[in-house]
Amino acid sequence: MFNNIYHNKRVFLTGHTGFKGSWLSLWLTALGAKVCGYSLAPNTEPSMYEELKIGDRIEKSVIGNLLDFEKLQKEINDFQPEIIFHLAAQPLVRLSYSEPILTYQTNVIGTLNVLEAARRCSSVKAFVNVTTDKCYENREIASGYKEDEPMGGYDMYSSSKGCVEIMSSSFRRSFLENGYAMATARAGNVIGGGDWALDRLIPDCIKAINSGQKIEIRNPIAVRPWQHVLEPLSGYLLLGQKLIQEGNKYAEGFNFGPNEESVLRVAEVADKVCKFYGKGEVVIHKKDNLHEANLLMLNIEKAERILGWTPTYTADKAIEETVNWYKYFYEGKKDLYEFTVKQIKGYEESIKWNKNYAIK
Repeated sequence: MFNNIYHNKRVFLTGHTGFKGSWLSLWLTALGAKVCGYSLAPNTEPSMYEELKIGDRIEKSVIGNLLDFEKLQKEINDFQPEIIFHLAAQPLVRLSYSEPILTYQTNVIGTLNVLEAARRCSSVKAFVNVTTDKCYENREIASGYKEDEPMGGYDMYSSSKGCVEIMSSSFRRSFLENGYAMATARAGNVIGGGDWALDRLIPDCIKAINSGQKIEIRNPIAVRPWQHVLEPLSGYLLLGQKLIQEGNKYAEGFNFGPNEESVLRVAEVADKVCKFYGKGEVVIHKKDNLHEANLLMLNIEKAERILGWTPTYTADKAIEETVNWYKYFYEGKKDLYEFTVKQIKGYEESIKWNKNYAIK
């Protein structure tokens, strides 16, 4: 996979205790990488990081804050990574309304700290900077947003990520002409087993089902680009491969979203969760006054054309894999780690059978 580029590579990963970071830690380890994770302690109970003992499966796990620049720089210098994946963030739209300062400190200044610490470490050759589809100025148009469209954001989370994109572009042009190759990656609504963060649709559906309650959804007509967590992670890994192999040729922004048929309303996703779980009932919950986008889609033509990346799972497959993971967890099976790795291997096989996907 990925031209075997990650075998024995030293990889520094921020946000490794989170949902996406936990999955990426496992995948990088399976690819033979030596991973150093840097993140705050898990903030959910349960957490995928703790349930799968990910800290024991990677080379080094550091609990630290992105805003502690001295500690961050020391850990990067000590580990001497060749590539950095920056995933750590305050990722919740609704929390950004109550914690705007924390959101901007973590997402903007925290990212700047990682970029600068990496610049001061001569071993770093590539940097994949993960933002979000919400970085775009959302006009709620039917066509997907392209990488060169204006940054923006109604809420503080979205605008902070728009700021990250602008700041990253400025940092690249100011400091990285002869430095490491840095690209930004923008993904849509990601689903998959092990996500217990607040206001996550599928985990909330599963919790309701397991407690015998009806599933209450807040914004049933909202349209989102749903994708399994392994889809954008495969894009990040492919982008990292290209940056290592060919440097600044790929140092720009890329969208990693699903196909158009995977863009579904919230209510449709909740219904599919019930279908795959085999039970559950959906009801509409009275919406509060906090603004949330009703329509958000990505144009992924650039990633397909330049990187050779394309989605592999349908929305149904993504939801089914996610539901299967949670069912396995709540049934109390002992080999959850092996089950998770099996899902990664299954996704790798789907890539190999996807004639449109470049795995050179």
